[in-house]
Amino acid sequence: MPFPRSSGILLHPTSFPSQFGIGDFGSEAYRFVDFLVESKQQLWQILPLGPTGDTNSPYASYSAIAGNPLLISPELLYNKGLLTEDFTNLPKFSTERIDFSQVIQAKIPILQKACKNFKISAKSEQEREFKEFCQSQAYWLDDYALFMALKDAHNGASWNTWEMAIAQRKPEAIEQWEQRLADEVFYHKYLQFEFFSQWSQLKRYANERGIQILGDIAIYVAHESADVWANPGNFCLDEQTGEPALMAGTPPDYFSTTGQLWGNPVYNWVRLQQENFKWWVQRFQSMLNNVDLIRIDHFRGFQAYWAVKQGETTAMNGTWLEAPGEAFFEVLKQKLGNLPIIAEDLGEITPEVYALRDRFQFPGMKILQFAFGDASQAEKRFLPFNYQSNCVVYTGTHDNDTTVGWFNQLLPPAREQLLSYLGCQSESGIHWDLIRLALSSVANQAIIPLQDVLGLDTGARMNFPGKTEGSWGWRYQSTALTPEISDRLGTMTEIYGRVSE
Repeated sequence: MPFPRSSGILLHPTSFPSQFGIGDFGSEAYRFVDFLVESKQQLWQILPLGPTGDTNSPYASYSAIAGNPLLISPELLYNKGLLTEDFTNLPKFSTERIDFSQVIQAKIPILQKACKNFKISAKSEQEREFKEFCQSQAYWLDDYALFMALKDAHNGASWNTWEMAIAQRKPEAIEQWEQRLADEVFYHKYLQFEFFSQWSQLKRYANERGIQILGDIAIYVAHESADVWANPGNFCLDEQTGEPALMAGTPPDYFSTTGQLWGNPVYNWVRLQQENFKWWVQRFQSMLNNVDLIRIDHFRGFQAYWAVKQGETTAMNGTWLEAPGEAFFEVLKQKLGNLPIIAEDLGEITPEVYALRDRFQFPGMKILQFAFGDASQAEKRFLPFNYQSNCVVYTGTHDNDTTVGWFNQLLPPAREQLLSYLGCQSESGIHWDLIRLALSSVANQAIIPLQDVLGLDTGARMNFPGKTEGSWGWRYQSTALTPEISDRLGTMTEIYGRVSE
């Protein structure tokens, strides 16, 4: 569905300043929402909020629905009376980068203490809210809490290496482990209760001030997740080992001669369609309970997906398989009404994918960095004069370098071409020039990463695709959101007609 003309900022909550080494839903989150309002923005785009695994990637989560406990604010727990001591003995955290192991070591004991205090001294109203939460979310929460408790009990080992009875979810094994790990299951349910309590309060604060949340849904889920363990029939798994029989990825292209092998299990779309896509409908319904709009990552996978057999070490020997995307989105529309969906349609996209996108009027994505650059990489379809209004324009995404970092790496001819297009005489302030280009375009929505608003270089990049280290850790300084930046962004937003009436 087309959206009103508007603009916003891309920022994941882990990037907020805080005294706990990682951003959370505390006071700085509310200050950021205030900054959006003061800057005349209407959208806040985030990455997936799920609990992350060893890579710390929001796109490799232990659950498609659960929230990341590291985003829970101890400050807010203290305000609720669930923590009594102050936080003067915290380690000295970096204010610029997240040290995830240090954060986990310091923050998990705080969350465990809050859970213990909740058990002992929760008020009757809090107990009632917790019980109602557990009942209403039982369709995913029960499996997730038990999965995480089991994973802890097995020292982090993959679920398909557990004892066969529990790996295959035999009823008697489920009952035995639920009794054995009752305290641990309660703990993981409690963390989800606090996560969604804090998130819903923050979302309400944003909505009341005219800010909509644009969430992100990764098409695939991690093999090491409660979703795959609890619903193995929804995925293409080896019946003997539980490993993915077919793995997700992308084929070789100009940027990678061996393609990308992600390792996620692909979906058993036949089974999913037989069940009228129940699992997917629940996933989208849950997302829409917690965000206002949804960006679908790797949208093309709903039309056709690259599948690689188990045992392959690269994505070269895969094959394209069709997915029932049209039937799925018809069911989704019947169940949930008009779908506030944005389609990530980047990369090698076929006419069939565009047809699926356009059938449901999903806006696609335009990346300004892709429109310029060295001759072998620039793509004319990303130049603003080729846009239709039903799209979302970005200077860059979380997978790109910052605009300043990207510009600094351009070869001189590409720089000169870009400056000529922009009508600029100077390289100074190139980030504002691209922001202006995005805001002035006909695209209904324009999204700017906060790093570009702040004019930061490659050191502030959020993700380095294909690299296993160095991603997801960027944080901004508490003093960065200045009135001068807010005024400049707000004025530009107003000039180009992206302010709500």
